[in-house]
Amino acid sequence: MPWLEPVTLCGAHARLEPLSHDHLAGLTEAVKDGQLSNLWYTAIPQPENMTKEIDRRLGLQAAGSMLPFTVFDADGKIAGMTTYMNVDTPNRRVEIGSTWYAKRVQRSAVNTQCKLLLLAHAFEKLDCIAVEFRTHFFNHQSRRGIERLGAKQDGILRSHQIAPNGTLRDTVVYSIIASEWPTVKAHLTYQLNDKPR
Repeated sequence: MPWLEPVTLCGAHARLEPLSHDHLAGLTEAVKDGQLSNLWYTAIPQPENMTKEIDRRLGLQAAGSMLPFTVFDADGKIAGMTTYMNVDTPNRRVEIGSTWYAKRVQRSAVNTQCKLLLLAHAFEKLDCIAVEFRTHFFNHQSRRGIERLGAKQDGILRSHQIAPNGTLRDTVVYSIIASEWPTVKAHLTYQLNDKPR
């Protein structure tokens, strides 16, 4: 039995469903909100390439290295994509990444809810020893969001990748380890339920 299997994760502010070609129209519409694919420091699909991106993610799922999700907001409208990726089954580690959201839900409770759902599943169901997050050095919005979760910076992989535009990407690596999960869970739950937004 595979360690990672498709699952639907539900919370008050967002729902994560296994990625499907049935989500194509909603994902294409969502990625147009904010012209996300124009951001030079991240890889977000162009609307016309969404079928190819769904195929890519489902191919990685079939290979056992990714578990992709479609993100739905509280109203049931498709709002983006996220994944477990760089799956390391023997060491019970995953990375949460390849995430993007329509502009209309950015800075809302959607991202916090998604991360709480993904982290809870990783630590409480999959028995992960650590969950990683990686982002471009210049993606300051992503870095602030990861730090707000309670993840700690492990380091920076310098000249880690060659970006589509030919620039070299310095990748900032963060993680949450199993012993930190109870505190991170309390923090994220507080952010969602008690703190005014």
